[in-house]
Amino acid sequence: MKEVNDITSIEMLEGMIQQKELVFLYVSRPECSVCHALFPKIKALLEPYPMVHLVHVNANEVEEVASRFLIFTVPTMLMLVNQKEYVRTDRFVRFDRLEEQVQQIYHMHTQDGE
Repeated sequence: MKEVNDITSIEMLEGMIQQKELVFLYVSRPECSVCHALFPKIKALLEPYPMVHLVHVNANEVEEVASRFLIFTVPTMLMLVNQKEYVRTDRFVRFDRLEEQVQQIYHMHTQDGE
């Protein structure tokens, strides 16, 4: 199963984004049933991409995440490449489209690095 980095501060999040080239940010809240239902699917979707670092942020714990990334609803998912946002989706996810986007970004990025 995909390793998850649970983030507990905005500084921790910023550090992760600066250190890792490919970051998939999953922002949720504990009381959100959609968040709980989607998270295992996101972990499964990212499993084939070892260089993508899955980062989970509880928006109740790290309130600054909402203003830093302009998040208005949960769950919100962002794919960041070298600290830049490439993909954003929230609440109602089209998994086929999200998987296609992640795959394209991953292959472009890993081919450039070889």
